[in-house]
Amino acid sequence: MSSSLNFILDQVSKEKNIPREILIEAIESAMVTASKKKLGAAREIEASYDEETGEIELFEFVEVVEEVENSYYQITLREAQEIDPEAEIGDSLGLKLETDDFGRIAAQTAKQVIMQKIREAERESIYEEYHEKVGEIVNGSVQRVERGNLIVNLGSTEAILPRSETIPRENFRQGERIRAYLLKVEITAKGPKIVLSRSHPGFLIRLFEVEVPEIFEGVIKIMGATREPGIRGKIAVTTNDHDVDPVGACVGVRGSRVQNVVQELKGEKIDIIRWNPDPVRYVCNAISPAEINKIILDEDRHAMEIVVLDEQLSLAIGRRGLNVRLAAKLTGWKLDVKSASRVAEDFDRLFSPFVDIEGFNNTAMELLYDNGFRKLEDIAGSTAAELGDIIGTEGVDPELLIERAVEVFHARKEAEENPEAEVVATEESEAEAETDDSAVDAELEAEAESAAADETEANDESPAAETETSGETSADAEALPDAATDVEK
Repeated sequence: MSSSLNFILDQVSKEKNIPREILIEAIESAMVTASKKKLGAAREIEASYDEETGEIELFEFVEVVEEVENSYYQITLREAQEIDPEAEIGDSLGLKLETDDFGRIAAQTAKQVIMQKIREAERESIYEEYHEKVGEIVNGSVQRVERGNLIVNLGSTEAILPRSETIPRENFRQGERIRAYLLKVEITAKGPKIVLSRSHPGFLIRLFEVEVPEIFEGVIKIMGATREPGIRGKIAVTTNDHDVDPVGACVGVRGSRVQNVVQELKGEKIDIIRWNPDPVRYVCNAISPAEINKIILDEDRHAMEIVVLDEQLSLAIGRRGLNVRLAAKLTGWKLDVKSASRVAEDFDRLFSPFVDIEGFNNTAMELLYDNGFRKLEDIAGSTAAELGDIIGTEGVDPELLIERAVEVFHARKEAEENPEAEVVATEESEAEAETDDSAVDAELEAEAESAAADETEANDESPAAETETSGETSADAEALPDAATDVEK
């Protein structure tokens, strides 16, 4: 070793981004390993780096004893005092070893250990550097493609962008610059594995932080984000500054800020909504641009039933259910969107067996429906006290509702279990209908014969009457096609 070791340490530390102290520790460890390989593994040897001379010094420690039993590990008091006059029995004395006579094998061993330690230190340094950057955007260039995954050069190391973490239909060429979200850093046998993502909602959040200074400064807060990569995303924002419009600030002048994000995400449509602490208002904002007619809240199931006008249904649900699915992910509520006509049908089907019960009005029906009663079983399986707490006991007797619900439920269940009885009843109804039809046909034939007889008498009595009758028939005939058309319509 020579003073040039200081220069080498400085260069390696700078190029590999490894602290100088770790490199020195690696060299000291390598020298101890090499010396033990030459002198014996049981020898107690330590290494020390001299910053001034730039040399590694090796010391072997021996015990000071009265009588030596093993010359490798012990030394007499007289010999020890020649080295250190203050030495005493029981002391551990360090003897400096000469490193010049190390053989080629020991030197090679030292070199291997040093390289191994440097690699380990480099891996630890890379892990610490990028572990602190998890959740941030990193820049790199596409190095190559392996099994459909992109290998990205970050400068000091490489990262992997799995195909599953890319935006659908996006492609990159070798050498092309790329921005991605640092998803995670894993420790593997080959070193740290850095995984990137361009489909994670965090990537959308970080892009807005870059584009909107108010978010970076903390004036505007992002409360949540969700995405269908490459298709559509939703991000919720809020602010405590009444002079700032959080949605407008994120959109930017003529949409300049949000357009930069859209371009980075390959045309992904972004909905920027205002966050609200009230979950109902928050859901109303999240389901936009659809207008909500009514929301039924079920806190126990953490769910909401959203009622919209029929013409708003497709807008609320979105293509393939995308809009409502993203809104549910963003708000954390289970959302069920229904049209007003569908709700009206369910409402009528549920409460039709009770319409003749005195005092059971629409208000009571709506109260039950809004409190989660959707089936006859819900009413039949409840108690009078539960129903009374919802609709009261003055207008209608809850016990009567339960009895009717049980009665209708069993009747319907029996009809489902015995469909043959229903078929017989249907055949009897059809037979009765045929009998009725026959009677009607006979009556019509009798009327027709009577009319024909009257017409014959009229023709015999008056030629003028014949002319007038012929005119009326012609007019009726002209009207028949129109009448037939009306019926078809």
